[in-house]
Amino acid sequence: MTFLTLNFKGALLTLVLGIAFFEIGLDLGYFFVLDMVFFLVLAAIVTMAGANYKKRIGTFQKYRGVSNVLANGLVPLVMASLFFWATKYDHPTIAMLMVIGFAGSVAAATADKFASELGIFGGMPRLIFTSRKVKRGVSGGVTVLGLAVGLIGALLIAFTIMIVASPLGTLGNTYPFNLLYAIISITIAGFVGNVVDSMLGYYEEKGTGNKSTSNLVCGLVGAIAAIAFYIILI
Repeated sequence: MTFLTLNFKGALLTLVLGIAFFEIGLDLGYFFVLDMVFFLVLAAIVTMAGANYKKRIGTFQKYRGVSNVLANGLVPLVMASLFFWATKYDHPTIAMLMVIGFAGSVAAATADKFASELGIFGGMPRLIFTSRKVKRGVSGGVTVLGLAVGLIGALLIAFTIMIVASPLGTLGNTYPFNLLYAIISITIAGFVGNVVDSMLGYYEEKGTGNKSTSNLVCGLVGAIAAIAFYIILI
């Protein structure tokens, strides 16, 4: 049994997280769930794109499991939990910022997925620190195409904030909600998170960290950056 590009255990954990997102998300629970489902759908699409070519060069990995789900879902879960806390204890501005942070985290994960799955079609990648050419699929390698599609992936997630623009507009007081600034902040944060993931990938190849830790940091950077950029813009 599989769900999109997840194996059975990964799909089961995703279901549990989905229920958690819906419950702790309160009135915005539907948004948290929809955003994560949208990420899964986009991830499946880019994973299967050019599958035969990816198999030939050895980069194809169709099914992912628990570690991947945790790496990409833990930071969004923390953001949703903080939203729950802020709402329950009447901190509307914090609640709004946590939603933006949540979207920033998902945008970063999406950008990373787009870059890694589609960037290999953009020629030989280069290490982000040294510019040395490396084989396709080597962690830390980037292409111009990968960076570009990563930005597009982040933007797709950023647009989903429009779904909750109305309820978010009633939350912010210290930092009022602005849809355009939110979209810009989430998009940039997703891109930054993707770049950081590539930087960490460089160290993965040297034996420090792994893909799961890089994905986790990628999401954390995306969340923090989205909130920071929004506060700066507003």
